[in-house]
Amino acid sequence: MKILIDHQIFSSQKYGGISRYFVKIANKMNQFGENVCVCAPVHRNYYLKESGSKLSKGMYLNSFPPKTTRIIKAANHYLSKLIVHNLKPDIVHETYYSLNSLANKNIVLTVYDMIHEIFSNSFRNNDITSVLKRKAVERATHVICISENTKNDLITYCKVDESKISVIYLGIEKSFVMPEQLLPSKVCSKSFLLYVGSREGYKNFNNFITAFVASKKLVQNFNIICFGGGSFDKDERDFLIEKGLSEKNIAQVSGDDQDLAGLYRNASALVYPSLYEGFGLPLLEAMAYNCPVICSSSSSIPEVVGDAAEMFDPYDAESIQNAIERVVLDNSVRTDLICRGQQRVKLFSWERCARETLDVYRRVLS
Repeated sequence: MKILIDHQIFSSQKYGGISRYFVKIANKMNQFGENVCVCAPVHRNYYLKESGSKLSKGMYLNSFPPKTTRIIKAANHYLSKLIVHNLKPDIVHETYYSLNSLANKNIVLTVYDMIHEIFSNSFRNNDITSVLKRKAVERATHVICISENTKNDLITYCKVDESKISVIYLGIEKSFVMPEQLLPSKVCSKSFLLYVGSREGYKNFNNFITAFVASKKLVQNFNIICFGGGSFDKDERDFLIEKGLSEKNIAQVSGDDQDLAGLYRNASALVYPSLYEGFGLPLLEAMAYNCPVICSSSSSIPEVVGDAAEMFDPYDAESIQNAIERVVLDNSVRTDLICRGQQRVKLFSWERCARETLDVYRRVLS
């Protein structure tokens, strides 16, 4: 089977869950003997670069020149059309949402969440992701959703026939972490709670901070480390100062997967207060590194964590505070969550994800 994965997400992400997902399953499917090509003529994706020329013949740039992203994406689409014409793949798998496809048939699309539809106020008025998503879903032969929750939301908001959708969970595996890559000393000086990802509206970061500062025990004994999401902007800095937090209490750091793995391994817990997730890969990542998970009881999150996390009502700061205290102030609870997490992650693998994706491709072709 000749499978082509399009360039879209690799033109956008240097790191990120979506691009990692496609590289992981593409590598697995190649190992199974399938012919898989990531069609990204010019890209800036670290995972694709690390996979070497076997997976993609594209050119890697560490970063795109200023104000050229749109031009490069357009060039990628044009060049990819030529590649598709010559390669004649059996399946084209679209990695994100676009106005036009590279193919006219046998198109598979992955839908990750319905955040733009449910939390439309969190995005700019000129954001057309929802429009592009609807068009991509309509033209797709089959749609993969990464959770049952996303599938149900897709049916609700886009009126898609359920028979057109398959649910395939993401996978998880550890990255190797050298001892010297664990953490800088300034982070290790005090026990800390870990927050991963962006901090925009629906991520519910402010409610987490409100819950944290309401507890004298938490403030006295723990710092907060935020990984990713960019540096704190002025509004965030003002909010943190208003809550009585300074750089002595909270820090934002960035890095690669190795750096994140080190944080998981050293954190007292991952706190994941999001109001909505299509899946929530950091939840499983934390479990894989023996980091107890404290998280929302909303959207797809209970579906992913099962009984291996301490859950709270994300709209209730007191509920968040109580859940954090139950875990980080009681070693027996923390140890139990670590053990449950070790068992939970065994249910999720990239091999299983790849095999189930191949099953979808075969159904499309039949």
